[in-house]
Amino acid sequence: MRPENIVHQMMKSRINKAPRASSKINHMKRFPTRTREEEKNGPRIVETPRRITRMTRWALVPLLSTVLAACGDLSVYRAPPPVQDASRPDLTRAAEGMGPPGTETGAPTIDYPSNGRMLQQSRSRWIPVDWAELPGFGGDTLGEAWAAWLRSCERPGTLVVVCADVKRLASASDDERRAWMQARLQPYRIENLEGESQGMLTGYYEPVADARRLPDARFKTPLYRVPGPPAPLGSRKPWYSREEIDTLSEPQAALRGREIAWLEDPVSVLNLQIQGSGRLRITEADGRERMVRVAYAATNDQPYRSVGSWLLQKGEVRDASWAGIRQWVAANPARVQEMLWVNPRVVFFQEQMLTEADTFVGPKGAQGVPLTAGRSIAVDPQSIPYGAPVWLTSSGYLPLQRLVLAQDTGSAITGAVRADYFVGTGPEASAVAGRVKQPLRLWVLWPK
Repeated sequence: MRPENIVHQMMKSRINKAPRASSKINHMKRFPTRTREEEKNGPRIVETPRRITRMTRWALVPLLSTVLAACGDLSVYRAPPPVQDASRPDLTRAAEGMGPPGTETGAPTIDYPSNGRMLQQSRSRWIPVDWAELPGFGGDTLGEAWAAWLRSCERPGTLVVVCADVKRLASASDDERRAWMQARLQPYRIENLEGESQGMLTGYYEPVADARRLPDARFKTPLYRVPGPPAPLGSRKPWYSREEIDTLSEPQAALRGREIAWLEDPVSVLNLQIQGSGRLRITEADGRERMVRVAYAATNDQPYRSVGSWLLQKGEVRDASWAGIRQWVAANPARVQEMLWVNPRVVFFQEQMLTEADTFVGPKGAQGVPLTAGRSIAVDPQSIPYGAPVWLTSSGYLPLQRLVLAQDTGSAITGAVRADYFVGTGPEASAVAGRVKQPLRLWVLWPK
């Protein structure tokens, strides 16, 4: 899962009724590998807090008549250019905090078979509908969604009843899979308790950053493991704030020797903390370079505050994307500490080896299985349980009509019709995820 986000720094804006999402999803093409300079200076995501192989090639993923950019070996979507629609207001993409990739909350208990009756959850109600209500259901390419579903079946929970069939259909055609879904599952439109079926979709991703195992003149900002004595986590609640960590001796002593690696600047560290996980292209003490993953371990239990929103409210920036924030940082070096202290929340990480197989999937989400670019979403587990197959439709910058799996959550992902869409890994994913804040409708596909 992700930490504060697990994605986004976006202004809270009213979203009008969503028109139907458009266009079928096509396979993307492969482009020449991007240089490290391009990776470093390329487009950045809008700041949004949760969670997003090996740098040898990109994994192909389908998405909306667009192409997959090759950047190392990372999975990512490239979105089509935004199309202005006079029927919808322009959506401001700024800061909104999301929750940590490791902060699981209890999922509701849902009985099955459902027998087509309305089901009430803590924060939503499920309304049984006909399959014909699902926009674009016959046009989705299901291969990647099925792979994500198979991963959910490694930790099936309530949905164990269908996993034998999901595995049996692993090599089936999309028509066979759709026929099984229509025979075995009942679609439910997700509404809030007041009957509203439209919500909001945002996007998150897994960043990639250069790092050093030992500090030097350029790489001098630490990325920490969970603190130890004399002030381990749990010794006080909440633990020390970001400002207190920077200024008090006790938290500094608790973090001494807990450095995983050293990054180039505190904004890069903040981005990793906001997304909740990431990859480090790390240079070891002996000069060897390798790729590792850093995953969410814990937080200091402090509230999340968006630095992008703070900059907007202060009138310091008009663009709260990471690119805009970095421009402000470059122009105001003496005020960087002030900006960072606005967000008292700190995320601590654990280092994980990145195997060949790991390079083609994202970090593990709240369900405990690896995320799949374009097919995993973070949800409120009080509305939709982990592992549930969900039909998602959304229009805007990233038009979507597709099968996804509820495999993650985040502290800001709350409410009945609310989802965070895992875009992928690396700078291209950053560019897409930062632009996604758009209307959303969801249908849970539940055993009959």
